[in-house]
Amino acid sequence: MVRKTNAARLLDQLGIVYELREYEVDPDDLAAKSVAAKIGLPARQVFKTLVARGDRNGICMAVIPGDAELDLKALSAASGDRKIQLVAVKELQALTGYIRGGVTALAAKKDYPVYVDEAVELFDLISVSAGLHGMQILIAPLDYLRATKAATAALSQAKK
Repeated sequence: MVRKTNAARLLDQLGIVYELREYEVDPDDLAAKSVAAKIGLPARQVFKTLVARGDRNGICMAVIPGDAELDLKALSAASGDRKIQLVAVKELQALTGYIRGGVTALAAKKDYPVYVDEAVELFDLISVSAGLHGMQILIAPLDYLRATKAATAALSQAKK
């Protein structure tokens, strides 16, 4: 039986339909592209959650397609910060309650502002981390945006 995560419990409380999908974890390769291949979706449909710290508004989360990279200037503009940078991996668990490769904007330790790349609107279904390695949540983009209280913006750019 698939075990429920805090993220899944939050969706249950909100009455949001989703699917939990488990996959085999390679601790040396937590990349979104690898996860995408394991769960049978294109990397652009598997969204990764990054945690950043702005100079004015503090911590926020950026959710972008797995085949893209975060445009820090775009996130800065969306969040109202002048400067923004990703937080160190060692800070992730203390800030969010999640570890690298398992960070999700759903049921994080605190309700940080969430910014989702506008590419989310291209899909009927997206995949995000369920809050631990080896499990993804498949969810309709509008339901994800509602559950995370997210704003959408152009946040990503093609990987160089």
